[in-house]
Amino acid sequence: MALTPDDVVTKQFQHVRFKDGFDPDEVDDFLDEIVVEWRKALEENAELKAKLAAYESGEKPASTDTADEPAVVDEVPAPVAAAPAPAAPAAEASGSTTATAGIIELAQRLHDEHVAEGEAKKNQLIADAEAEVERIRTESQAKQREESARLERERNTLEARITELRNFERDYRTQLRGYIEGQLRELDEKSASTDSTPVSAIGL
Repeated sequence: MALTPDDVVTKQFQHVRFKDGFDPDEVDDFLDEIVVEWRKALEENAELKAKLAAYESGEKPASTDTADEPAVVDEVPAPVAAAPAPAAPAAEASGSTTATAGIIELAQRLHDEHVAEGEAKKNQLIADAEAEVERIRTESQAKQREESARLERERNTLEARITELRNFERDYRTQLRGYIEGQLRELDEKSASTDSTPVSAIGL
């Protein structure tokens, strides 16, 4: 499918998460410049096609932009009826045919040159746009990789911290359990010692 200026205008790019990206306004301005130049090239191409069609049909082009070819228009001979030498109609007809063929050939050459120039300009604009898009994509991918690496480092740090806290909790619980069990043993020993003491020993 051929690419048109409207395709460039309506193109929507996906937003990538976890990256800064480029200024959308700056990208839009650059694409607008591409569209303007592209449309100029297409308009010039259409105008040249119209001129060529007019020359081939034997009519004067309707376009008023004749700055590039004033000499060509002046070379068109007058009609045979207005010629000062009616005795030689065959020679005049031959000259008119030759001049018309020269005009058509010149118009065709100008048309081909303008078309080639417009095509080259279009290809250059497309190549520049593709290069810019590739540069943006490359930088975006690099930033995404950097951001992913940073998040991975943060995740590893948090996991290490969580493991450290869990180990601390486990050790604390073990020490607390040992302390409580020791206190309970002391209480049991004191209770057993009190129960084994004779009544006379306590003054009763």
